[in-house]
Amino acid sequence: KFFVESFYAELSAKIENNSTSSENKIDITLPGQSLPLGSRHPISIVHNKIVSIFQRLGFSVAEGPEIEDDWHNFSALNFPEDHPAREMQDTFFIEGPEALLLRTHTSNVQVRTMERSKPPIRILAPGRVFRNEAISARANCFFHQVEGLYIDEDVSFADLKQTLMFFAREMFGEETKIRLRQIGRAHV
Repeated sequence: KFFVESFYAELSAKIENNSTSSENKIDITLPGQSLPLGSRHPISIVHNKIVSIFQRLGFSVAEGPEIEDDWHNFSALNFPEDHPAREMQDTFFIEGPEALLLRTHTSNVQVRTMERSKPPIRILAPGRVFRNEAISARANCFFHQVEGLYIDEDVSFADLKQTLMFFAREMFGEETKIRLRQIGRAHV
């Protein structure tokens, strides 16, 4: 008990001595010390890096709505009426007078760009997309996607290959290699 009382008395004396000293007074009307800002979200960092790489190749960023109509999300892309993506278990449809849905890919941005622009077109369409999937440690009902569209005369598969190789090396390092192979899918 004696130790605690003497410690308390000592601290009280120090506080009283400092409060009467003019050199130690704090002006509480001054702004406080600024707090350090946070950091960018990992998705934003990756998004910005991808956009930066493609902008150096002459691509511009195009954006479109996340709530879309059937035409821009499916029909204009030649999705047949019986395509699995059009089913309720794969797509979030919005009830209402118009047939609206949450976009399932960023291809709707390509459609809208082609509707309002004439070639040459060289765009990158990054954005959030939605799929009606069970949420788990591996999957969520939304994710981020990036699509590119390049329409011009004399554009070939070699241009695609070189673009993808440049992107992979810029994104993952100079030693990165890519492999392109054909896969047969009925709906692609």
